[in-house]
Amino acid sequence: MSIRVCVGGATGWTGESVVAAIVESDEFELTGAVARRAAGQAVGDVRGEADGSRVRISSEVAEALREPADVYIDYTHPSVVYGNVMCAIEAGVAAVVGTSGLTGREYGEIDEAARARGVGVIAAGNFSITAALLKHFSGIAARHVPHWEIVDMASAAKPDAPSGTAQELAEFLGTVATNEFGRPVTETLGSREARGATIGGAQVHSLRLPSYVISVESIFGLPGERLSIRHDAGSSAEPYVAGTLLAARLAPGRVGLTQGLDRLLFEGESPRD
Repeated sequence: MSIRVCVGGATGWTGESVVAAIVESDEFELTGAVARRAAGQAVGDVRGEADGSRVRISSEVAEALREPADVYIDYTHPSVVYGNVMCAIEAGVAAVVGTSGLTGREYGEIDEAARARGVGVIAAGNFSITAALLKHFSGIAARHVPHWEIVDMASAAKPDAPSGTAQELAEFLGTVATNEFGRPVTETLGSREARGATIGGAQVHSLRLPSYVISVESIFGLPGERLSIRHDAGSSAEPYVAGTLLAARLAPGRVGLTQGLDRLLFEGESPRD
């Protein structure tokens, strides 16, 4: 039986690729789509396919979920993702969250609401395999090297900082080990802001420049040696599709929030062990 999916941000950069993979798959069925600018049109027409999907695009998640779905996938905007996910939870629909910008408090509220409703939510700052490996390997490094910082690089137009990838990484490393500072950031002479934002006990520096898509680098240092682990995304959304669909397969069978694609890839393993 096909997994019924509703996609938020269906005409966006990543959402469009996810929709294409769902439409072409025998495992999934597209039952709903959300994109305000294309509301009222058929998915196939927006994609330029005369014989494509006839699913009508809605302007709101609640409207799209009137058609039964097993999982809602969100690739919308940081300003609306929280409301969209909570709407899906209230409807009893599992959710996969690829949109960045959610705070730790909001993730906590999503987890609480999902557990109360008995549905699963899988969220990741980045659903690419190499980004998950960056997080996993960085967790291993943090057990042995107690000094690290994170550099977050993205396109000039990206509205949120840090990226979801960098924030998730920083918060995760803070649960693995304690980052040690040669000099406390509060004792910085000059501009304190030059040391970046403190997230999860680490300094995170966000660059926003043309030519970047998403790049994240964790840098670990010991006296006389240094380790860098870096993820670079290319110009297409293809790297995020496989991880998103993996999450869509698993989310309906879970309860509460699971944060990070690495939790799915390395289930039963932990760099904390």
